[in-house]
Amino acid sequence: MAPTKGIDCAVPLTAEKAKAMYAAGMRFVCRYLVPASMAWKRLTRAEAEAITAAGMKIVSVFQRGANDAAGGATNGTRDGKAAYQEAKAIGQSSGTAIYFAVDYDAQPKDYGAIEAYLQAAAKELPGYLVGVYGSFAVVEEMARRGACQRFWQTYAWSKGQLSRSANLYQYKNGQTLAGHTVDFNDGLGNEGWWDTAVQSVEKPVEKRFDKESAEEVIAILGAVYMAADNDPGVREAAHYAANALRDAVGIPKK
Repeated sequence: MAPTKGIDCAVPLTAEKAKAMYAAGMRFVCRYLVPASMAWKRLTRAEAEAITAAGMKIVSVFQRGANDAAGGATNGTRDGKAAYQEAKAIGQSSGTAIYFAVDYDAQPKDYGAIEAYLQAAAKELPGYLVGVYGSFAVVEEMARRGACQRFWQTYAWSKGQLSRSANLYQYKNGQTLAGHTVDFNDGLGNEGWWDTAVQSVEKPVEKRFDKESAEEVIAILGAVYMAADNDPGVREAAHYAANALRDAVGIPKK
């Protein structure tokens, strides 16, 4: 199967630019979840809707500095909390991925800190998959360690190698498309992207029994209890179930 074509870019897309990207064959856009202090490259709900309306998917990536992951768990906790806040603010659906950038030529001495960073970030991101962006070596090592679930490899620092674990591959930087500076990427499967057409909606907790309904079921359990005088196990189960229902609706136990 041919890769899915896409881009990443720092500067936000307008609705017109998003339509032009789609017309040029792009089917996904990688954009930044960052705090409001970095508004110049921050993904907003309005931009996410424009990308979706143009027919493309969104890949979320969190990045403050190039080498924040080298700061280990402390930075991971900080960035995981910030990424979660941004994802919820723009309506990113649960079950999708947030990638964290290792945007430098990380060396083996850094791998332990990067792993700790990703694992700490994951603790702050309930409901989301955690991914890493980095070189071939970073992707290979984090995959081997099971540090995260999704992998976005850049050709930079990768010496012509492509990891079999990669879900996304950034293969050319600093390009211009529709008058916009972009990097070119391939989607290789299970990318963890999302769009605003599918929302993560928390279902309200339903009250399954009102008091009247509970009393009807308790009466049935009482009949079971009486009929099972030769089976202590059934009687105990019926008694337990009846009291559990009484608890649920506020009827005194017997």
